[in-house]
Amino acid sequence: MPTINEILTTMDYGPAPESTKEALAWLDRHERRFGLFIDNAWSAASDTFASTNPADGVELAQLTQASSQDVDRAVAAARRAQPGWVGLGGHGRARVLYALARLLQKHARLFAVIETLDNGKTIRETRDADLPLAARHFYHHAGWAQLQSEEFADYRAVGVVGQIVPWNFPLLMLAWKIAPALAAGNTVVFKPAEFTSLSALLFAEICQQAGVPAGVVNVVTGDGRVGEAIVNHPGIDKLAFTGSTEVGRLIRKASAGSGKKLSLELGGKSPFIVFEDADLDAAVEGLVDSIWFNQGQVCCAGSRLLVQESIQERFLGKVRARMENLRLGSPLDKSMDVGALVDPVQQQRIHGLVEAARAEGCTIWQPNCEIPSTGSWFLPTLITGASTSAAVAQAEIFGPVLVAMSFRTPAEAIQLANNTVYGLAACVWSESISLALDVAPQIKAGVVWINTANQFDAACGFGGYRESGFGREGGKEGMYEYMTALSEDARPALPVVEAKGALKSSPSSLSSPSSQSSGSGNVFGIDRTAKLYIGGKQARPDGAYSRAIVGADGAFIADVGEGNRKDIRNAVEAAHKASGWAKATAHNRAQVLYYIAENLAIRADEFAARLAAMTGSANPAKEVQASIERLFYYAAWADKYDGLAHQPPMHGITVALNEPVGVIGIICPNEAPLLGFISLVAPALALGNRVIAVPSEAYPLATTDLYQVLDTSDLPGGALNIVTGSADELARTLATHSDVDAVWRHDGSAEGCAEVERLSAESLKRTWVGGAKGRDWYSTRQSGGRAVLAHASQVKNVWIPYGV
Repeated sequence: MPTINEILTTMDYGPAPESTKEALAWLDRHERRFGLFIDNAWSAASDTFASTNPADGVELAQLTQASSQDVDRAVAAARRAQPGWVGLGGHGRARVLYALARLLQKHARLFAVIETLDNGKTIRETRDADLPLAARHFYHHAGWAQLQSEEFADYRAVGVVGQIVPWNFPLLMLAWKIAPALAAGNTVVFKPAEFTSLSALLFAEICQQAGVPAGVVNVVTGDGRVGEAIVNHPGIDKLAFTGSTEVGRLIRKASAGSGKKLSLELGGKSPFIVFEDADLDAAVEGLVDSIWFNQGQVCCAGSRLLVQESIQERFLGKVRARMENLRLGSPLDKSMDVGALVDPVQQQRIHGLVEAARAEGCTIWQPNCEIPSTGSWFLPTLITGASTSAAVAQAEIFGPVLVAMSFRTPAEAIQLANNTVYGLAACVWSESISLALDVAPQIKAGVVWINTANQFDAACGFGGYRESGFGREGGKEGMYEYMTALSEDARPALPVVEAKGALKSSPSSLSSPSSQSSGSGNVFGIDRTAKLYIGGKQARPDGAYSRAIVGADGAFIADVGEGNRKDIRNAVEAAHKASGWAKATAHNRAQVLYYIAENLAIRADEFAARLAAMTGSANPAKEVQASIERLFYYAAWADKYDGLAHQPPMHGITVALNEPVGVIGIICPNEAPLLGFISLVAPALALGNRVIAVPSEAYPLATTDLYQVLDTSDLPGGALNIVTGSADELARTLATHSDVDAVWRHDGSAEGCAEVERLSAESLKRTWVGGAKGRDWYSTRQSGGRAVLAHASQVKNVWIPYGV
């Protein structure tokens, strides 16, 4: 007679198919042909293409390929509807969003089956993960709509938003994007993925049932040409894109100089780090959720397993054993773990990468599992023996493929984790919370899960660093993506030029550096050419060239160094060596900024004289005093720009940390040359960034005079580097430098700002540009506050479960 253990060992799951009756009936009601949803009406289907079930290749429906004229109609409808949608008020919008959430719950099973039929993911995932979280986003953002007038009083809706999503989470991505956009008062032109449009079309139907006003939500289907039409449309105020890094680059280039707000959630190559003290069985289950969830077609999939050397073989043995028990088959069977890939094209791409790894000498391991004879399938795969530079270790495979490597120390684990161009997510497994919380902030990723994986919630922002894009989805930071600060509307149309005053000599001006220049009338005078400031030291420009600076009266004042590409390279190296500034306490950074302000105040008359000589300002002392106050202002913010502790529906907390961006290149304005410089550099330094600043091209001497102030203010060498010269040339170098994390340009050059956005696309660095408009540098509403600090920081959400 068999024992209980023998019986349990031989037990297997029986088939548990989900009924497709209601889903097929819904398709049949539309005669399996769908037009576009524009202005609350359906167009007739035309120029159609097939949407197929990836599990068996059977056609589900014919969808319309939208034209550029269709996109025009959708944008026009959204533009007409937007004032009325804003006018409905926060409570009115909240009621509509709440109704959408309720309808998603009411029709959850229908949505889940449609999603599984169209996408190939298992019904367990669509039913238990995608649908509840989609409804949660509409509930959560109904709350933000209700609270908008008090929580976002200084902001307004952007306007008309173009949204483009991928095929891996069709409905969930829709919820992530449409819910915050509508809550903020925007209207939407939404493009679902070509492969997986059906759930978006079903959502359009419930928009009608929920009372969404005409034109507020518009759905246009089709291939990349539709997305291109949305990106290039002049009537779109903001673009929100989730998809591949390659397409993200194209969108960044195409939108450069357009003034469109942009958020990009792109690819990833996320590390899954297992330390020797981890709960190994729990880590294995977390790994299953991380890499084989949705067949690995997840941008934040833990596709790089980094396991401590002492437990490597033991852990990999557990992983292989677990892989043997993964069930692959019909996505509609509730007992299946792994479904179908979305399309044969994706299957072929994954196969090519795995076979290339095999050819390079890697070990490929797959479980003994049957694959269905029809449809797009790929077995869960474990690759070992790959080098850190191998394609499978660096490229986003976007499939059920795990690449395993080992490490010895936490420092090596962090180094391996950050050895990628991406920075979307990471997992850290350790029973030592001290170790986990030490490692998490050092990983360059927007989300870090500790002893868990693939946790999401509408209250917690999601998004990446580096080539994983910029911007956040969810949480308060996600709401900001769909709003514009009212202070931006108040900006002057052109840079503000101060009133000129009569130039006159004074004791302070006679003792200023300008009087000691070679043009001061003293034939034996020492050349006082202002040098560059790199690594805390004055440095001669690499090219040994200088440019003459003349005053308001046309007379020569002094020469300044003409910085070039090599000088920027040296400055970037110095900035990276000054990484200790980012690790310094906020209190310490505040003290340094206060000290700079104190030392500037001591020399206020000298700086006023320099400004008067250069610019002819009628009241230069006003600018100096405002600069001192601005330093105090950002010193005050340094230890008060705190993060948040979210309480998502799990047993634990999510800590949202405001981290520095890294190394920021800043092109400073010509108007208010000292105050403009301080207003941009101070917030960057306050939050722990290192800076390469290009001061006013026309009036740089007020900034070069700061060198001695900086030297006596305890600012670490390399935290602030100053390179004088051509704003255009130096901006190009900063925008194309792969080790610069962000570029700000505020010198009033429209073409220069567009060029920075265009060139930054290659490494997808963040940008903040002023365009051709001016800015009141004396106003803290336009040159201060959280809106500026947000540009100097990026949010990392660290998920910390406890008691489990």
